[in-house]
Amino acid sequence: MALLLNVSLSSKLPPFPIPKPHLSFPKPHLDSSLFHNTNSATPQGNGINFDHLHLSVTRGSFVALLSASLFFVDPALAFKGGGPYGAEVTRGQDLTGKDFSGKSLIKQDFKTSILRQANFKGANLLGASFFDADLTGADLSDADLRGADFSLANVTKANLSNANLEGALATGNTSFRGSIITGADFTDVPLREDQREYLCKVADGVNPTTGNATRETLLCN
Repeated sequence: MALLLNVSLSSKLPPFPIPKPHLSFPKPHLDSSLFHNTNSATPQGNGINFDHLHLSVTRGSFVALLSASLFFVDPALAFKGGGPYGAEVTRGQDLTGKDFSGKSLIKQDFKTSILRQANFKGANLLGASFFDADLTGADLSDADLRGADFSLANVTKANLSNANLEGALATGNTSFRGSIITGADFTDVPLREDQREYLCKVADGVNPTTGNATRETLLCN
């Protein structure tokens, strides 16, 4: 009797609902520019815009090549001089005996260059830099050297006759020993006392451009 009652009750009970798990996956985001309209897709590309892919790869390759090339530039090209003569490298170069006479070399960069016996006669060297340069025996006569930088430069045995050096820099171990300074104008040039004393011993003449006597510009006693 109990068995029949159990079977009867179980047959009347509705089936127990089993919950189904809900799984959600994020949809991948694809750049639509990489695909053509699927209605016009070709067998070769399966809808992929290979022209766009090729352009992207080409641009990437160009940028990579340009970046790499920056590390392989000729070192000399990094030291171009300024002024009208700036197309030629003049910094850190051996320019022994070079003829710059009469040229306009405003703010030209001759830093650390070897300029022995170079000819700058009558050149416009306004604001030019001869920092740590070797000007041994150079001809700077009649040159406009106002505001030029001769700091640490070797200007021994040079010809500075009638040169205008107003406001030029001559700090550090700059040496003018053995140089011809007849008619040179040293107004406002900061010279070491030993250099000033030496130059005063050989100073004479009057600068034809400024009308200043060389000894007066050197503040000689």
